Amino acid sequence: MRYFQSAFLLLTALATLLLAGCSREEKGISLEQLRQQTHIHGLAFDRSDSDRLWLATHHGFYAVGADRMARRISEETHDFMGFTPHPADAETFFASGHPARGGNLGLVVSTDGGKRWEQRSPGVDGPVDFHQLTVSEADPNVLYGAYAGWLQVSHDGGHQWQIQGRAPDGLIALAASSRDPEHLFAATQGGLLMSPNGGQRWRPIHPERRPVSLVVAHDGRLYAFMLDSGLLMAEEANREWEVVKRGWGERYLLHLAVDPSNPERLVAADDEGRLLQSDNGGRDWVRLD
Repeated sequence: MRYFQSAFLLLTALATLLLAGCSREEKGISLEQLRQQTHIHGLAFDRSDSDRLWLATHHGFYAVGADRMARRISEETHDFMGFTPHPADAETFFASGHPARGGNLGLVVSTDGGKRWEQRSPGVDGPVDFHQLTVSEADPNVLYGAYAGWLQVSHDGGHQWQIQGRAPDGLIALAASSRDPEHLFAATQGGLLMSPNGGQRWRPIHPERRPVSLVVAHDGRLYAFMLDSGLLMAEEANREWEVVKRGWGERYLLHLAVDPSNPERLVAADDEGRLLQSDNGGRDWVRLD
């Protein structure tokens, strides 16, 4: 009997340890540990505290504090694709992707800073998996998402969706304009595109036809990363592009966020999952460790 009691206590202790390892760890893990465990699908500055970053990953939603430690915020370990923050409400985020158990999430929303996520809509022919998702700074009720080769749009904060047209070929990223909710930008394998009517018609907005790995619109500015050219910037009003930073070699940026309280402060994630920060508008970068 004593043997079985000891065995039971041992199994209970092991189960407790395993569950603890799967729980949200208060002390967090280093950015390098996080990079080894998962990959980043999106990032943003916390609008209420720009010393904190939000990371949407393949295995849950994380916060990174000033101590550079990553802590899982979400109760679920979903694969959060298409992550985009609300442009005014610091506690509200939009995403899509896949639940940990498999399938598609549809459009999911968190209104409590990323702890709990609920499906707001399955989307058209859903539940969808929006790998590209964006919300307009000009009108936060307008969202665009791409799924199965089609572009969908919502005009009521993601509750109802409709098909807007075909998504651009080779689509990599979407960015809704910060000035006009009908204007939409696309990073594609064949260059930078712009739609003046919510994705119904597209035209090139850069003379080069090289692959573009990201496009971001914030406060009247556009940022993009073009392979073999580097980090680009333009004003939305004229779309006259300048190269902010060359010399990336084989590396490229996949995600970029602008600090809402300081437009010169940028954070980016590269193709190897490393986080980088610039304090001078993207001209110089240091790795966050």
